[in-house]
Amino acid sequence: MNIERHDVVIIGAGPAGAVAAALLRQQGHQVLVIEQQRFPRFSIGESLLPQSMQFIEQAGMLQAVVEHGFQFKNGASFVRGDDHTAFDFRDKHSAGWGTTYQVPRGEFDHLLACQAERFGAIVRYRHGVTDADFSGAQPVLSVLDDSAAAPRAYTVQARFVLDASGFGRVLPRLLALEQPSGFPVRTAHFTHIADGILGPHFDRNKIRITVHPQHHDVWYWLIPFSDGRSSIGVVASDSFIQSLPAADETATLQRLVHADPSLRALLAAATWDTPARRLTGYAANVTSLHGRGYALLGNAGEFLDPIFSSGVTIAMKSASLAAAALERQLAGQVVDWEADYAAPLKAGVDTFRTFVESWYAGGFQDVIFHRQQQPQIRRMISSILAGYAWDTSNPFVAESRRRLDALESLCGR
Repeated sequence: MNIERHDVVIIGAGPAGAVAAALLRQQGHQVLVIEQQRFPRFSIGESLLPQSMQFIEQAGMLQAVVEHGFQFKNGASFVRGDDHTAFDFRDKHSAGWGTTYQVPRGEFDHLLACQAERFGAIVRYRHGVTDADFSGAQPVLSVLDDSAAAPRAYTVQARFVLDASGFGRVLPRLLALEQPSGFPVRTAHFTHIADGILGPHFDRNKIRITVHPQHHDVWYWLIPFSDGRSSIGVVASDSFIQSLPAADETATLQRLVHADPSLRALLAAATWDTPARRLTGYAANVTSLHGRGYALLGNAGEFLDPIFSSGVTIAMKSASLAAAALERQLAGQVVDWEADYAAPLKAGVDTFRTFVESWYAGGFQDVIFHRQQQPQIRRMISSILAGYAWDTSNPFVAESRRRLDALESLCGR
């Protein structure tokens, strides 16, 4: 049996896989990326956070991203009834990027994958991992090439495997690593529209988060793109969605969007030209982020919630940490993957988790809509919203739960 051999095999060509591939190629390693789908393909998670720009720059992809023409983003606006607030990410506690982009993920992910190829990574589309064996001296993957009329199976051996398969969660499924996330089952309905928004009253440089007029745990995203289109979505408990009978996903989404007066007015001239999609039970977790011969990146390991657009940032952070650990391991050094990869990654994820939980409970909403905000605390919150969840100089990172509890008690009075 012929077996291909590579230094590192990456499952998935999304942001985590592309950034990891570019970083590993910079180190001189041979990298094979196996991607189940054909690019470009549709994906949500379109509003990047400024922290992600650090990893794009580190991977050598900054110029390509800047020159592509994506929608500039400098912050986030929040609307709850008559309450409005906006955060400019350039006014924040943490050092680093304060701006980023809002991107159709089909274009963005394909751009990053092409950049990884430019650095010398081999990227194979419509190839899927069907089995994984980590019992031997080196990992062995069974792969099915579905890119041609006649599917072809082959075997790949690697010194290490990174799973960046996102919601495909290839290794968690094959190795029985999945476990419940602890979050309630929520459903997202979403699509792209020609938004028809005219005039200066709407800031296209910010994502707009709107709270449902009656249910504070139901919220909408509106993410403007540079071509006059927007991503529109709603997130709610699955039981709430099921209580709203409608013809299809598009009808459900339109019904919920029209329930909010401000969104209904803002999108009065919108053209709903793309059928909506639905994603249920998206929150996920695993028993371990690493094992003998492999590590899980981004959503393949854990996904929290789309509320603060943290998914791509967490994915790129995981790629950066894993590439740094692999640089040492492939050079013959001993790496403690728990201490050098899992623990530091989880530290930032746990910060995001604190704020996600508080958002749905309503406490963090009271904080951001509070009418008397101290500028220094506001800059600390802005840093979290900008993705700087690993900056322990920020008290709301170093002591997330205690600090946020104290702030909630003040703002909820």
